[in-house]
Amino acid sequence: MQSYVSFSNEWPFFQSIGEAVKGRKQQCAAKGRSRKVLGDIGNLANVEEVEVKPNRPITRSFGALLLAKAQAAAAAATDKNNKKRVSANVAGPPPVSNAVAATKRVVQKRGQKKGTVKPKPEKAIDKEAIPDKEIQKDKTGEGDDNSKKNSHAFTSVLTARSKAASGITDKPKEHIIDIDADDVDNELAAVEYIDDLYRFYKLVENENRPHDYIESQPEINERSRAILVNWLIEVNTKFGLSLETLYLTINIIDRFLSVKSIPRSEELQLVGISAMLMASKYEEIWAPEVASLVCLTTFTPEQILLMEKTILYQLEWTLTVPTPLVFLVRFIKATVPDQEMENMTHFLSELGLVNYATIMYCPSMISASAVFAARCTLNKTPLWNETLKLHTGYSQEQLMECARLLVSFHSMVGDEEELKVVHRKYSDPQKGAVAMLPPAKNLLPEPHRVNETEEAGKKTPLVFS
Repeated sequence: MQSYVSFSNEWPFFQSIGEAVKGRKQQCAAKGRSRKVLGDIGNLANVEEVEVKPNRPITRSFGALLLAKAQAAAAAATDKNNKKRVSANVAGPPPVSNAVAATKRVVQKRGQKKGTVKPKPEKAIDKEAIPDKEIQKDKTGEGDDNSKKNSHAFTSVLTARSKAASGITDKPKEHIIDIDADDVDNELAAVEYIDDLYRFYKLVENENRPHDYIESQPEINERSRAILVNWLIEVNTKFGLSLETLYLTINIIDRFLSVKSIPRSEELQLVGISAMLMASKYEEIWAPEVASLVCLTTFTPEQILLMEKTILYQLEWTLTVPTPLVFLVRFIKATVPDQEMENMTHFLSELGLVNYATIMYCPSMISASAVFAARCTLNKTPLWNETLKLHTGYSQEQLMECARLLVSFHSMVGDEEELKVVHRKYSDPQKGAVAMLPPAKNLLPEPHRVNETEEAGKKTPLVFS
């Protein structure tokens, strides 16, 4: 009620405004002016086509109607334009001006210049190099569909003929044998660590190598050393000691003589027997007693034990060294040997122990050369393969000099009576009598070189190259 009362109080004001608007319209009509309803409100198009009553207000429904009519008119106009375009295409392209036509000709000429490719001259094919079958196919037309295959065939034929003419042939790669495959279940073989062990041996083999000491020893020469080593081989065989003990004994002797001079030649036997006692304690389960060794010499137990202390002091108690036998066992396994091959390798290796000339080579090279010389002596084929090259680390060319030296020892093994111990040992049928076999002829030195070495004197090493 309050709002109604307040509205009734303001009614005279609205009534006066309505009278003023009506009077303004009458004045406009009198002057001849007419106004249209604003049709652009709400962005409406083509308001002229719609009949709008001046007194009717534009509501939402009425605005939607206007919009729908405007969209229909726009769609009709679009259809007319499409029909005009279709008719134009049927009639033909519109006329092009001379300037546009000239421009098109220039562009076409440029494109033709870039796109043209000169044909390559065909290569002449020598018919003599082509098989007769291929020529017959070309004549009959059977090979037209397989031109690519024929071109490959021609290329392969020409390549093969050129290689044959040059002496080049593709050799198949040799298969590397897994020499540890049979020892996978053998815990003592240490298959998981064997490659690392021998890599370590190769690294440290030069750390404790003896150097050339004969010139620094006034009372020792190569012959006296060879006699001592032969005698120690006999002692080793008599006591039934292992090859590890023998090789370690020779290593201890050479290393000691490299750092200590012997004033008298009689002490050389004392050094040898003391070194064998030390090696036996290191390698054997049951080492021979000192009293047993005294029976073989003229020395007292005190002298042997005193020399043992002297040797250990000079060598700084270093007895764990890779001897040639350490590598020899592995390299013999890599050659997949039979018993004859194994005996021949050990025979040549022990010949290297007796002769001082091999001291210039490292233990691994002596062992690998013994394997190579044994294969040459027994006429094994191939003389050297990829498996041996992998495990030894040496090629055939690298081993040739040392192998020739070992074979030369084999050819002269029966010349000296006191140096026949190794020969007798490996002439036994239990060792396959490999010492009785002839040496490898392809590795023997020239005869005149042997004569020159014999005339050089006792103090000169026997080197055959």
